[in-house]
Amino acid sequence: MNSKLKTKKNAVVMCAAATVLFGLSVPQTFAKDEVLICSTSEDYRIKYNTKRLKEAFPDLKIKIDYQPTGIMAAKILSEKKRSRCDIVHEMEYGYLEKISPYLASLPPPIIDGFVDDVTALPREYGIKWVPALRNGGAILINTEVLKKKGLAEPISYEDLLKPEYKNLISMPNPKTSGTGYMFLKSLVNKRGEEKAQAYFNKLSHNILQYTSSGSGPVNALVQGEVGIGLGMTAQAVTEINKGAPIKIIFFSEGSPFTLYGSGIVAGREKDPDVQKVFNFVTTTLNKENNELFFPEKVYKDLSFKLKNYPTDIPYADMSKDNWSEKVRLLNDWKN
Repeated sequence: MNSKLKTKKNAVVMCAAATVLFGLSVPQTFAKDEVLICSTSEDYRIKYNTKRLKEAFPDLKIKIDYQPTGIMAAKILSEKKRSRCDIVHEMEYGYLEKISPYLASLPPPIIDGFVDDVTALPREYGIKWVPALRNGGAILINTEVLKKKGLAEPISYEDLLKPEYKNLISMPNPKTSGTGYMFLKSLVNKRGEEKAQAYFNKLSHNILQYTSSGSGPVNALVQGEVGIGLGMTAQAVTEINKGAPIKIIFFSEGSPFTLYGSGIVAGREKDPDVQKVFNFVTTTLNKENNELFFPEKVYKDLSFKLKNYPTDIPYADMSKDNWSEKVRLLNDWKN
């Protein structure tokens, strides 16, 4: 991020929001002799995943293309089975539910071994995706920025409305980011829709920038552009382990979270290369990502610990999260 992007509704966000709401297609130019993975993973994980795929399949041409979850879903909805994307990687469950008609059916045993709440998949179209990770969120603080400005650390959502935090807060746009949406949904469940939407309308006065992806707030914190971010716990821990002065805080409402999964675009399951890559991604690579970056519980018999990663996380109420609920809430989002 740079200073030129310091606006609440910059062109990127507005373009992304239009893509989600109106199903506009984004042009693609990819070679046809490669396996294309469309992924919401952060840059550092795409780099890791690319390296591992090259090690596992040295003779295959595999490309990972980053796309915010809302934009990826909009492209699939627009292009349907004509999509150049072969594998949808780590898309938020609500969007996966919406694009299910355009994903390949998967055998039931593929979701064995996961904890119950991540396999509670919508069944209207059968099993269309494999659980990937639980993405927890938190209030993230750049302690040096707040100290330099002589500001106390917030201890509640109401604190974030204080005028002294104006232009010091970054949040992902819920219309383009699953991370942004989970913060909205958690407060809707806690306070009711009217009060939650009213809260975020007030909070917008202190937001420096709504980012198009969930990674944006942590990037802004690392660069010292803001002092407070509504962002991903896992990404914050990665930066903390690099030495960034970031602190993780859970307000009394608990940690909002989103579940992400991976699927195959319908018709591509017949391609043996796509099959091999998908199997590797959803078994070996998925476990490695959970162990190294996202240790929050998704497997029944596997638990992971990561340096500086919070334990005994108090989770927010994320019930009643489905596609129709998402559409309704995002249609009412005015920021």
